[in-house]
Amino acid sequence: MTAIRVLALLASVSLAPSAHAEDGTVAFRNLAPETALAAAQAAIKKCRDSGWQVAVALVDRSGVVQVMLRDRFAGPHTPGTASGKAWTAVSFRTATSELARLTQPGQPQSGVRHLPRVVALGGGLTIEAQGSIVGGIGVSGAPAGEADDTCARAGIDAIRDRIEF
Repeated sequence: MTAIRVLALLASVSLAPSAHAEDGTVAFRNLAPETALAAAQAAIKKCRDSGWQVAVALVDRSGVVQVMLRDRFAGPHTPGTASGKAWTAVSFRTATSELARLTQPGQPQSGVRHLPRVVALGGGLTIEAQGSIVGGIGVSGAPAGEADDTCARAGIDAIRDRIEF
């Protein structure tokens, strides 16, 4: 073998990705802060237009808060509840209104309600793009969980074109 062939062979082997290295890391997407803010603003606007003062929280796919907005007259409990709903939706990979139904007293999963940070009330939704969770949104302060859900959906709808990749 010539020296050039040996060098070419060594270069191709050293530059080729190893299967082991690919197994050692993962890649995923999160919402950009600007996108999370746009969703929160749209959700709070939907609630305000309906006459409700709320707090809206956006979390990344790991449940870490990216954005928190509280309308001027929303109750002092609403920021914590909104972030709890968003965290719960992402953590359990389900809407909190569905989790509320599944964890009613007497149901097999009722104990989930007693875990730290879980908020099993309507208003928390996952944000998905191409089948992957990229974040979560939680709304608190509207008259019922269904109303919180409506505002959260408005937030997601406002960013849908930005997150479809």
